[in-house]
Amino acid sequence: MKLKKINEKLQEALIENGLIEANAMQKETFSTLKSGADCIIIADKGSGKSTTIVLNVIQQLVREGEESPRALVIVEDKAKVLEMEDLFEKFGKYTDLRVYGVHDKGDMEYDKNYISTGIDVLIGTPNKLSDMFTTAGFNVNRLKMLILDDADPILKLRHETKIMRISNSITKTQRIIFSDLLTERIEILADKMLVEPFLFEIEEEDEEEDEEDEDEGAEEQETAAEKEELEGEKDQDGIK
Repeated sequence: MKLKKINEKLQEALIENGLIEANAMQKETFSTLKSGADCIIIADKGSGKSTTIVLNVIQQLVREGEESPRALVIVEDKAKVLEMEDLFEKFGKYTDLRVYGVHDKGDMEYDKNYISTGIDVLIGTPNKLSDMFTTAGFNVNRLKMLILDDADPILKLRHETKIMRISNSITKTQRIIFSDLLTERIEILADKMLVEPFLFEIEEEDEEEDEEDEDEGAEEQETAAEKEELEGEKDQDGIK
């Protein structure tokens, strides 16, 4: 995948999984995310938001190790936790990153004990993460990234208070919100959580429209050329 200064181990795993070319979102956001700035990224379903999250977390964390989590990814439900874990396993294949997911149906004591042994990335649902941060007292001083994936459905379930509780427990970190839509709830949450965020509204359709415009332009050129050719033939017939 062609992205400026992408980690070689990450790039190797991406190519191995068929991700050779970066899409519009990955190209537009990579440098800004890598800079550590807060961001809001709006893109349609199926545009690769989860992949973008995983590759940027790996890019940021792959060079150093800590005992406490360095990235926290908040997702909607157990299915999303498992999906995100799977992506980290694929794209982090050539790194030593330790990734762990928690959800509402998991065992709290087991999760706490596992995390205490040392992990790099913690993925979880708002309910479970809120309970864990309230009762376990994790060290979040080394946290570099706090990411909210698919914010719209999460906020529709009224998890704002839990998310803010987690965010407020972290003094300094990069905060990133991903969503299909930029809703009023997301704007309110962003105002409370993010510091001078960059807003990316990715429209994949623009590329398709550009291609369609190019095709239409080519067709118009062909039509014009055919007309000129016919007119030329008529002129020659007239001379004869």
